[in-house]
Amino acid sequence: MPRSVITSVDPVCPLRPDRSASVTSGGHAPNPSFARRAFLRRTAAAAAGAVAAPLFIPSSALAAPGRPGANDRINVGYIGAGRRAGQLLDLPPEARIVAAADVQLSRAEAVAQRYGGRAYQDYRELLDSKDVDAVVVATPDHWHALPSIHACQAGKDVYCEKPLTLTIREGRQMVDAARKYKRVVQTGSQQRSMVANRVACQWVRDGHLGKVIEVIGSNYPSPWHCDFPTQDVPDGLNWDSWCGQTKPRPFHNDIFISRSNPGWISFRDYSGGEMTGWGAHGLDQVQWALGMDESGPVEVWTEGVPFDPPTYAKPEPRARGEKPGTYPQVVYRYANGVQLRLADGPPGGAVFVCERGRITIDRGNFEIDSPDLERELRKSVDLKPEPGNEHLRNWVACIKSRETPVADVEIGHRSATVCHLGNIARETGRRLQWDPLSEQFVNDDVANTLVSREQRAPYQTDIV
Repeated sequence: MPRSVITSVDPVCPLRPDRSASVTSGGHAPNPSFARRAFLRRTAAAAAGAVAAPLFIPSSALAAPGRPGANDRINVGYIGAGRRAGQLLDLPPEARIVAAADVQLSRAEAVAQRYGGRAYQDYRELLDSKDVDAVVVATPDHWHALPSIHACQAGKDVYCEKPLTLTIREGRQMVDAARKYKRVVQTGSQQRSMVANRVACQWVRDGHLGKVIEVIGSNYPSPWHCDFPTQDVPDGLNWDSWCGQTKPRPFHNDIFISRSNPGWISFRDYSGGEMTGWGAHGLDQVQWALGMDESGPVEVWTEGVPFDPPTYAKPEPRARGEKPGTYPQVVYRYANGVQLRLADGPPGGAVFVCERGRITIDRGNFEIDSPDLERELRKSVDLKPEPGNEHLRNWVACIKSRETPVADVEIGHRSATVCHLGNIARETGRRLQWDPLSEQFVNDDVANTLVSREQRAPYQTDIV
């Protein structure tokens, strides 16, 4: 069951203090009071509506017989309109794009021009739009949590790219926001909507291959440090807002672009490296197959060379593990005794060593080392490929039905947590005991400081 609510790949749109100014203005320090005032008004209205109904359903989400007409579609806005957003524009026919916001206004304008919607630099203006029912958050990792939480407060459903978070603490705050405001929040872990992954993980979970003895994953690289020189900020880009919660550093294009040389995804300020980039795919499959969607490992440690992340002072081709000596192996132990070792497994999944055989699950495919067992599994299910936008289709369907999506925010948070635990184990260099219920390390104050990070005002996510 979901925990109770507490009351305590690419550019994101900037925050701006003067909402009456031109949308092309940027580079100003945001006004932290705006979000609180505006969202308190919306929250009060939502709370009043909650008395009459358990969940708020946008008027445009009402289903019609057969194929929905234009007036029945889910109106979607995009927060972040860069490379990854471009791969998520193929919405199912029950939805349509009506707005986009991006820290680089020209990107939002390109989406708006293509789909006939509106363009913003300030994502809060997009959230203020009454005709926007839901948002796709396709920003850099360090900008996933805040827009998603703001969207929940504004009564919008959310599709947020993976990895869901920059820190473990952010993930719990996102879950709390989704539950408190009764929002449908889908994590962009598309393998949850791939039929081969689904049936293979279920086979492992249901014990068809016997007891799981061990799991072998990929030894994903952790993030590096960055000391790039200064470049001129491109026209129309609000670099200070792109930096968001992180300490601002000089602009460099090979930070700004997600997978360039090497790109923000490889630097600790903005991402967990490929440990969270690809790990959010592979380790999510481990969680799924082991039946740990609402839990996680209880112990984590490293073996091998000490962790010594490099500092890059000039652009270099991005490495996905080309420096194997840099990264010690990470080992996890679950409460049932199963060990997960990050070694030479597939990047999009893992190898499950079971009593009756080994099954490899990876990116829409599986292989079992026993031909008889593989034939049995393939014969028992329909493995016909599903449409490419099935994950978005599931999200849109759940917006209408108010059911839980296949990659619910709790699932995305728990899978990202496994990734974060691996990075923290490397950073501390010692054996750590983890409590999945309290989401704290046991008797380790230093490790617990790494569950969250200091966030630059006014970009803090502690607003649920």
